[in-house]
Amino acid sequence: MTLQWKDNDVPGTNDAEALLEVAGLCVAYGRNSVVNDVGFILERGESLALIGESGSGKSTIAKAVLRLLPHDQATVNGSVHLGGRDVLALPEKEFRPLRGRSLGYIPQDPGSALNPVRTIGSQAQEAAALLGTGDADTRRSGILDVFKEVGLPDPARVYESYPHQLSGGMLQRVLIGLTVLPRPALIVADEPTSALDVTVQKLILDMLSEFRRDLDISLLLITHDLAIAAERADSLVVLKDGALQESGPSRQVFASPATEYARNLHADVPALNPDRYRHHRLASALQPPAAVVPQIQVQGVSKRYSAGGKDTLAVDGVSFTVERGSTHALVGESGSGKTTAVRLLLGLEQPDGGGITVGGEAVHGRSRDSLRSVRRHLQLVYQNPFTSLDPTWRVSRIVGEPLDQFRVGDKADRAGRVREALESVGLTAEFLSRRPADLSGGQRQRVAIARALVMRPDVVVLDEPTSALDVSVQAGILELLTRLQGELGLTYLFVSHDLALVRQIADTVSVLRRGKVVEDGPVEQIFSQPQHPYTRTLLDAIPRVSSPELQGTPTLPQLAKATR
Repeated sequence: MTLQWKDNDVPGTNDAEALLEVAGLCVAYGRNSVVNDVGFILERGESLALIGESGSGKSTIAKAVLRLLPHDQATVNGSVHLGGRDVLALPEKEFRPLRGRSLGYIPQDPGSALNPVRTIGSQAQEAAALLGTGDADTRRSGILDVFKEVGLPDPARVYESYPHQLSGGMLQRVLIGLTVLPRPALIVADEPTSALDVTVQKLILDMLSEFRRDLDISLLLITHDLAIAAERADSLVVLKDGALQESGPSRQVFASPATEYARNLHADVPALNPDRYRHHRLASALQPPAAVVPQIQVQGVSKRYSAGGKDTLAVDGVSFTVERGSTHALVGESGSGKTTAVRLLLGLEQPDGGGITVGGEAVHGRSRDSLRSVRRHLQLVYQNPFTSLDPTWRVSRIVGEPLDQFRVGDKADRAGRVREALESVGLTAEFLSRRPADLSGGQRQRVAIARALVMRPDVVVLDEPTSALDVSVQAGILELLTRLQGELGLTYLFVSHDLALVRQIADTVSVLRRGKVVEDGPVEQIFSQPQHPYTRTLLDAIPRVSSPELQGTPTLPQLAKATR
């Protein structure tokens, strides 16, 4: 039995009337103004993206529309008309029925949006109850139908599962299913794909586009990813420090940004500027190969894990080579073996077969003291700067920790090297006394890079080093890494699921799938002529935007040929 959707159109709307109209919106916390005189219009069935860096006011505006701002802390002025009714002026008793039925919400983190001690089905029943029709069995049938529509395999198993038993992509599909179940007129999606692999991200965005088209649902998309905004939204609003910078049709804004801020955001998007760092790569490509041993050699490495009586081959005969002073990328979805390969390279795991050398020295089969000498020249920058730094330590201690561990020099020598490492990442001595809580996300990651560089390593492993950062902060970190590589001759192993970023920064790439390398070679070759279907699937997931600035751009081989 299929659950029948009722018509949950917002009262008072008609086809000629804008669905959502925000005018003169201002939000303040005490004397701190966070949104200033913002206005925009979203038509029925259309999509609009709010874009900008952290602190630009995107999520605050979304919460104002949903009336989720704390009443005792936030002062809200202006108007938010939904179907002609100012929802900010409605009494709570009149607004509450609009939640879920007319206003749907997809939060950023599906893991924290669902109750971990209740099954998916019991939570889905609450969303189905908003329809006000049918008994529990009827609602269950409708829920299973929606789960099937959003592409969840075995909807009955999902219904009976707890959140921890599902992947992040599956949880996000569950949330989308529960959001569209009551057929709202408007869905507010707050960074709905930021924590997902690129292929899962594409599936989720495709799904939202289909529901918008087929069910005539409007979409308010909050994102810092301008490539996604350009590809998926009909119009956009660019925000900075809570103020509107510019707005208009997506393609118009991206083709001809009117403000310096929007132009800078455009320049910082990897998918829109694939050859931003090509002058660095071109210089390397034109240099004759050095007659030395490659900096990293991974040959036929395998690693098997056993859990619950079941064996999993996490890495299966993986091989790749990284030349000195170059950047090699490992790409693939979650579960592809990237993390295991990195742990094997760092000597944190022992391989079941194969071998790894760094600078001509074997990583495995060594004594503990001997392995420490190898690790001294092999440093790691973690994915999340918010969790990789001890919150109780000052920057001076964080950066100097490796020097203390390896007993490098005396106290004065170590202090000098810490200041030198900070200066190399663009931070002055005044940061030495600060703690991580006193730093922005970009500053924290710069501290993490300084900590890796203070030992003056030959190789730096970069594990998704910018995935937790805004696009403009990300660009600053990439500029820094590129400069340091040129100045210090560093070799990078760059781990990422963002292929647009890989195209910008890497010289060579290995594509991993289920523990195996399915394709390997120069980035330009892999991206322009992928041979494996899985590689083509990953590349197809990169947001693609028609922009005059991206047409007719010469490729790296063309530039190299012209230079010769």
